[in-house]
Amino acid sequence: MDLALLRTFVTVHRAGSFTRAAALLGLSQPAVTSQIRTLERQLGRPLFLRQARGVTPTTIGDELAHKAAPHLDALVEIAGTGADESSSARALHLAGPPEFTAERALPALSALTRENGHGYALRTTFGSAEEVLDGLSAGHHDLVVTTARPRGTLLSAAPLCDEEHVLVAGERWAAQLSPGTPRPGMAQSLAGVPVVEVHESLPFVSRYWAAVFDARPAASGTVVVPDLRAVLACAASGAGLAVLPRYLCADALERGDVVALLDPAVPPLRTYFLAVRTGTLALPHIARAHEWLLRAAVDWA
Repeated sequence: MDLALLRTFVTVHRAGSFTRAAALLGLSQPAVTSQIRTLERQLGRPLFLRQARGVTPTTIGDELAHKAAPHLDALVEIAGTGADESSSARALHLAGPPEFTAERALPALSALTRENGHGYALRTTFGSAEEVLDGLSAGHHDLVVTTARPRGTLLSAAPLCDEEHVLVAGERWAAQLSPGTPRPGMAQSLAGVPVVEVHESLPFVSRYWAAVFDARPAASGTVVVPDLRAVLACAASGAGLAVLPRYLCADALERGDVVALLDPAVPPLRTYFLAVRTGTLALPHIARAHEWLLRAAVDWA
């Protein structure tokens, strides 16, 4: 059986669409359709049911994908690294949000880069959830940390950890706002305080306001900077209030650089997921890093 036909089949199975598979393979959609029809003729059975949006595998299609995908992935692994890996480290391509990746994921994976010269070589990309998931689908990354659970069958994801969000400000603003538990009218009292955020749409502040006050923030961003570490620095300098992950501001809270303005009974949470292309956990270097991060996340709670 032609391996090229099997590769196209597995890509369609994972993508759930001839159009999506064609884009991932760098082929035209008619070429992908032709290859699938050729494979179906060779097997004498239909592999997919055509629908208005994409395709659904038949029972035979699912069985073939289950049998063929791990072997195809292993061949891709060999072709990408060469038969002899003793002379260089195994490259692992990781992507995720800059702050969480830098503060959590990379330190956890750093142990895999050692191991007496036989460790991993880490390659890292920062980006939004949409950007890194698109890159994962296209094969640019091996593992992705994301706050968006991917849809479809091309990617699979496991919950990694939850992060607690904290409303903080420097000592100057905290002295004026009487930190404590949420109380009636507090959202209005915060409306005149400058806001430090990562985007003009105030994603962190808006999410916090919705969870704690069941309202939308009235203020607009005074300082907008696309990195939560810079947001923390600005808040500590007195630029205004900010909503930050607790892991990122825990040391600053302990030092008194910033003060937690509220202590809600149920703090807002956001879930991170660890995503891979379906089937690639059959590759040992990806599976090991995946398991390593999941174990490390137990201590992040």
